[in-house]
Amino acid sequence: MKKKLISLAVAGALAVPMAASAQGTHVTLFGSVQAEYATVNRENQSSQALIGDDTGRSRMGMHVTESLGGGFKAKAHVEYGFNTGAGALGVARERWVALANDNWGEVKFGRVQSPFKDFAGGMTIDPFAYTTLQAGGSGGTMMSSANGYGSGAQGFVNSAVRYDSPRVEGFSFAGLLMPGDSNRLDPANFIAPSSGFQGSQSNAGGEDGEWDFQVAGKYDAQWQGHNFAVFGGYSRDNVSTRQKTVQGLLNNEHVWRGGGSWNYQQFTLSGQYEHINNAVGAATCTNAAQLGNPATGLPDSRGGLVAGGGAQCNSAMNMGGDGNIWFASGKYDWGNTSFVAQGGQTNANGVVGLAQSREVSSFTVGAIHNLSKRSSLFGGYQRAMVDDKNAQFQDSNTYSLGMRHNF
Repeated sequence: MKKKLISLAVAGALAVPMAASAQGTHVTLFGSVQAEYATVNRENQSSQALIGDDTGRSRMGMHVTESLGGGFKAKAHVEYGFNTGAGALGVARERWVALANDNWGEVKFGRVQSPFKDFAGGMTIDPFAYTTLQAGGSGGTMMSSANGYGSGAQGFVNSAVRYDSPRVEGFSFAGLLMPGDSNRLDPANFIAPSSGFQGSQSNAGGEDGEWDFQVAGKYDAQWQGHNFAVFGGYSRDNVSTRQKTVQGLLNNEHVWRGGGSWNYQQFTLSGQYEHINNAVGAATCTNAAQLGNPATGLPDSRGGLVAGGGAQCNSAMNMGGDGNIWFASGKYDWGNTSFVAQGGQTNANGVVGLAQSREVSSFTVGAIHNLSKRSSLFGGYQRAMVDDKNAQFQDSNTYSLGMRHNF
């Protein structure tokens, strides 16, 4: 009898937090699994083909929302990425806590995505984002700066606070700050990657009291079946003391972005333009953007090794240099199939005594077929053409056929 009473008491005690969880807290498990057969043919190199997910679409995670009353919500988000063609267990993606209210917006604290990536342009207007056919070729829809301020695949910002406003009369706003004392995340403070750690070369931060920041805004409108959106933003990445002394960089990086999209019935047109001054992190691509080794976090022959051991990243600037990047995309939906054509160009100005100028143009054609709301097939062809091969960048042809399932 005593054992039964004890069992009932324990069960009752456990039932209380479970009931509270059911009433006020919602936990969502989510993920995406992708695999593509992608062949990358670069001039003067052998063909590089594999089955996997080098661009980092596959992920799984948990999203928690708790109602606090008065319209307030507490949130938590943890997410890991993995490569379907490799044995590594996973790499860190987003990790944050947040306080949200429908009337004034949401504030996140932790490792977050850049507004340039998921809010104003970036992967939001690239139908082939997170595939080897992504706009701009290897390197993603824009440069992937070392602190994640770019919109390239797998780009995240460490040690940050991000605010997203509610939408008011079609207008919305997002802003991000990285503390100025996050210099221990600077890429110059190199920590070598291993089989279980990507290394610190993908992170950055200002120092000496300076804060890295990014702001972006957009406007959405509908008129007689036409859907319009325009966006713009500005990003500043402060050069650190070590970057000044070791790499000889003197000026902060500035990036200006503008773009928009138009949709009517089955047609969608979109594009964006960016101007970069004094590239600090923009000259380095994320491992996923350069099709690097998913197990080690290092560049390899599939990414197209260039002089100095780095990988060919078509949408990157020269370190300390200026330049611009643009791309335009067209999409036509026919039933469950979307036909895509897009192209763009990267102009990386030379840096005296360090690097020569480079111009890379690319075009992509392909299709995405939705098997259901969660599953899709995709494939296509991309051509990248390098005008100035003095930097040992090479023309390339990419062929891809893949499948994706979201859950």
